[in-house]
Amino acid sequence: MSSSTVQDVVPTAAPVAIEAPADRVRRLRVGGLMLVFALIGLGLAIFTKSGKATFQLVSGDLSGNLLGLPAQPVALLLGALGVLAAVAYILRRVPQRYSGWLAIILGVSFIGAFLCWAAAGKTFPLANQFQGTLNFATPLILGALAGVLCERAGVINIAIEGQFLVGAFTAAVVASTTHSPVAALIAAAVSGVLMAVLLAVFSIKYLVNQVVLGVVLVVFATGVTGFLFDQFLQEDAAKLNTPEVLSAVKIPGLGDIPFIGPILFNQTVLVYLTYIAVAVVTFVLFQTRWGLRVRAVGEHPKAADTVGIKVKRVRYSAVLWAGVLAGLGGAFFTVGYAGSFAKEMTAGNGFIALAALIMGRWHPIGAMVAALFFGFATQLQSQLQIIQTPIPGELLLMAPYLATIIAVAGLVGRVRAPKADGEPYVTE
Repeated sequence: MSSSTVQDVVPTAAPVAIEAPADRVRRLRVGGLMLVFALIGLGLAIFTKSGKATFQLVSGDLSGNLLGLPAQPVALLLGALGVLAAVAYILRRVPQRYSGWLAIILGVSFIGAFLCWAAAGKTFPLANQFQGTLNFATPLILGALAGVLCERAGVINIAIEGQFLVGAFTAAVVASTTHSPVAALIAAAVSGVLMAVLLAVFSIKYLVNQVVLGVVLVVFATGVTGFLFDQFLQEDAAKLNTPEVLSAVKIPGLGDIPFIGPILFNQTVLVYLTYIAVAVVTFVLFQTRWGLRVRAVGEHPKAADTVGIKVKRVRYSAVLWAGVLAGLGGAFFTVGYAGSFAKEMTAGNGFIALAALIMGRWHPIGAMVAALFFGFATQLQSQLQIIQTPIPGELLLMAPYLATIIAVAGLVGRVRAPKADGEPYVTE
């Protein structure tokens, strides 16, 4: 029998994927953390009170649109599902390309079991939870998009917090004096660009260490806005610090969709701009010539320079456009939510936007999902206080920051930033 005939009769064994030691360590580390959360969810389910967990599906409507679920059975089902997802991840029972779905299943099951435990015998405002998630995530999404543009071009932007502060301050003052929300948003974007100019000039032209520069700019913005607040806004708050909060604009048709319509399509102009920004940044980065150049100078600036791309010019443009997004993110704190400016009111959200950027692996869509996760954690702590969950208030206030640490340190694992991120380029 010829060799070709033998090969036809005896099937060739499929290649076996060999897991690298580093990948195995990461899988066990992430899987162990997933199993811990799954067991916590199952434990909460076991101690869930009997009775119904009622979820309010329409904001402010207590007469109807309520969803009642048997709290303990549903919690137990979700808790068991979370354990199965964690065990499947550890034992590699699902192909690697689908392992992310196991993390999503675990997250949904854990949150569901937790909400059943918290809302047993009570009414949980589910519509308010998702509405607040979107509100708190809006500045984080804009800040993370600003970080994506900067770092894809090779410039680390630690100064997002400072751009938030300056944008919030400028929007409050302009809105208070002109009574024009459009002017306030434009002014906030301009102030964000001015901060971006400082970042670009010192990091690209003068080759200052970008991490140190970002921290300095945050301190600078904190000091300047705090000084101006003490000197002017406190003295004449009625004239300079009473901006009108943006009103919601309902999109006809879409706003009438049950449950998701009022949440997604009855929002302020700034939220709609955030939707557009995610789509535009994703399209521009991955479907246009300029986006290709941005990614090229962030990965290998010398090679980009060799083919005629102006590395510094591309980096300047990316940083300045990022300033527009960060300034708009800052405007949310005053004209989009609070209605007045207070010192250090951004409360570290710029750094959480950076965490969302890393957790999203420097991709606009991933950064948006991570920002929504942090927004969910922030809104959840306030909702749990309202329904008087037996969790200490101090721990609830820590929840968004604990979620940030756990997500970035434990669940993200090994990620790779753009290769030339943070490295200044000197033309030879």
